[in-house]
Amino acid sequence: MTGTFFGNTDALRERYGKITPEILREIQEAAGAKNVVAGDPEALESYASDEAGIMFTSMPDAVVKAESAEQVAAVMKVASKYKIPVTPRGAGSGLAGAAVPLCGGIVLSLEKMNRILEIDPVNRVAVVEPGVVTNELCKAVAEQGFLYAGYPMSTETSFIGGNVATNAGGGKVIRYGNTRRHVLGLEVVLPTGTVLNLGGRIRKDTWGYSLMQLMVGSEGTLGIITRVIVNLEPKPGKTVNLLVAFPDLDSAVDSVAKVVRTGISVISCELMDKLSVNIAASHVNTVLPYQDRADAFLLIQIEGDSDERLEEGYEKVGTLCLENGALEVFVAESRTESGMIWNIRQNLAEAMRAHDPYCSLSGDMVVPLSTVPEMVEEIRKAGKERGIAVGILGHIADGNLHPIIFKPAGMEPMEWAEYAEAFYDDLTSVAIRLGGVGSGEHGIGYVKMPIFLHSKPAEEIEIMRGIKRSFDPDGILNPGKLLGS
Repeated sequence: MTGTFFGNTDALRERYGKITPEILREIQEAAGAKNVVAGDPEALESYASDEAGIMFTSMPDAVVKAESAEQVAAVMKVASKYKIPVTPRGAGSGLAGAAVPLCGGIVLSLEKMNRILEIDPVNRVAVVEPGVVTNELCKAVAEQGFLYAGYPMSTETSFIGGNVATNAGGGKVIRYGNTRRHVLGLEVVLPTGTVLNLGGRIRKDTWGYSLMQLMVGSEGTLGIITRVIVNLEPKPGKTVNLLVAFPDLDSAVDSVAKVVRTGISVISCELMDKLSVNIAASHVNTVLPYQDRADAFLLIQIEGDSDERLEEGYEKVGTLCLENGALEVFVAESRTESGMIWNIRQNLAEAMRAHDPYCSLSGDMVVPLSTVPEMVEEIRKAGKERGIAVGILGHIADGNLHPIIFKPAGMEPMEWAEYAEAFYDDLTSVAIRLGGVGSGEHGIGYVKMPIFLHSKPAEEIEIMRGIKRSFDPDGILNPGKLLGS
């Protein structure tokens, strides 16, 4: 194993079986030899990490690129028989190490299961395989007059299955909620190879415990998602994007609650500080208005059912921001202008990583909106005390903040990985004190597992572990994640 922050996983690895040549042949029979990668370090290496960063890597022994639920079930039966650890993987766009194969074994990739199976206009659902890219689903349903509102910022790279596994959020949560709200049904393969069909094309039931809801956000520790039925919303009415430049971060943050209280239909409200904007704008070769003078920007999207209502809405929001100290409010007057603004926000993570390959993107605290100003101040203070550069962005209207920190020159990667996570652990403790949690959408994975386990009552953790044992008695599915060993 390579990597820097996983500590000693030898004891955990010893609990599991090894892939012998004989077992490899059984895996190949289960999934088809062409779908199995083994013995090729270069090919395996691209499945050794996710977007948590190059500090967090661990090599798999084999990668299976399943093409169907039947193949997934057959592979899991082999894994269960020999107690081989299995790490489910979507696009690898996660930021918490959940797709990193800590114990080697099999990475079970869903990348080939990438079909939109059905768009059902009567029941207002789409049926998709887990490897469908989020944006491809968004475009397909839009052509039929619908909106898929489970819309993370990684929409152009993330898979639907990964969104479900992490209960992904994004810029539209303030209006539409996290992914959980849009999942109506799941087909799931359990560690034993058993296939469950949960939920369906209905929107309510009181029909026993909801195993489907347990699967949403379980990060591949309970089962492998092989089919998803998602809710479709009516396509939104007329929308407009506002870019609001502020002279300081405090006035931007203070404006958010006032904007939300206007009663205007706010679809998104995103915060970007000066450091974040400068890096991202340079990355996409764009300059925003007032970029040289503003210390913070809000990107606000509002909706109206007519041109008159839309104009009334953006004038009201714009006036409020100006009264609260904004330097200027820019109304995007074309699809091109809107695209330019959103391009900066959607490419922030990629831009940060290009600027510093070791930057840490795992910050994902959520606090009540009333405590956002205090949380922002704590983030800034933590950066100053440690002498590290911090970019602050996030889905601020729902209290979800993403501090991004950059490795100081001269610090070794191993030291930086531990330093960065200690930084986030401290801020997570602040978020919990303020009534929040340490992750709103990225998940826990391995990276946030220590602070997660420390922050929860022992009784609650034991109930969760009991659920894990019920689904996965041998602990072969995504070991070392979320709840640990």
